[in-house]
Amino acid sequence: MKVLVTGSTGMLGKELINVLKDEYEVKGVSSKDFDIRNLNETIEGIKEFNPEVVIHTAAFTDVDGSEHKKDLAYKVNSIGTRNVAVACNITNSSLLYISTDYVFDGKKGSPYYEYDKPNPINVYGKTKYLGEVYVRDLLNKFYIVRTSWLYGPYGSNFVDTMLQLAENKDEIKVVDDQVGSPTYTLDLSLAIKKLIKEPRYGIYHLTNSGHCSWYEFAKQIFKEMNLDVKLTPIKTEESRRPAKRPKFSVLKNYNWEVEGFKKLRHYKDALKNYLRRIRT
Repeated sequence: MKVLVTGSTGMLGKELINVLKDEYEVKGVSSKDFDIRNLNETIEGIKEFNPEVVIHTAAFTDVDGSEHKKDLAYKVNSIGTRNVAVACNITNSSLLYISTDYVFDGKKGSPYYEYDKPNPINVYGKTKYLGEVYVRDLLNKFYIVRTSWLYGPYGSNFVDTMLQLAENKDEIKVVDDQVGSPTYTLDLSLAIKKLIKEPRYGIYHLTNSGHCSWYEFAKQIFKEMNLDVKLTPIKTEESRRPAKRPKFSVLKNYNWEVEGFKKLRHYKDALKNYLRRIRT
């Protein structure tokens, strides 16, 4: 099977290519190959490879930056996704679109199911959700995969940021009132590899098991690394970030489990694996 991965230079894109290449004929493309904001470029770029499956990871993921670069976020996350969906229609390819927990407002107070109604509260979430709408409206063969709090070895992420701060600061302040499920790109990629083997189309929530606040996650990182760091919990309002964040955006991996797949491992076990990986 031929699989095209957009956003191939990104954290998830690189991981996916490494995971998929032993079983599938994989091609990675980035903005250097074609601009997903341009419909004709996107159609020609995807037609050239003529894949059975397109995994669309390319996105403008700067949550705070999206607040003052609204047009860019919209063009990449919404229109870019529409263009990829249109191209998939032409090539009769299935599309797997990577979406986010930020399509929810975080007010439910319990894990979100795939059938819960999205209500994004920031520009990033709104543009990613509109991407979902385009995928649903334009295609019959699609997977929408919502995930959260990604980290991995091929891009900047919270784990690496915490470790870098620990080298230079006496005290680190981390918000303790945003709760989600940290997700390791390797585990997500392995799950996607299983998902695309069959036409089990639909919306999926895919994250590592368990959940925590950013503060609790930071504590776990330092515990695993045996680092004595003064960690201070703060509220979201104190962080003064431009974009609003959902307070509780844990995703229930309901459809994944209904399909008979095994739960992804606990985020603490995944974190241990990642830390060993980056230390060797």
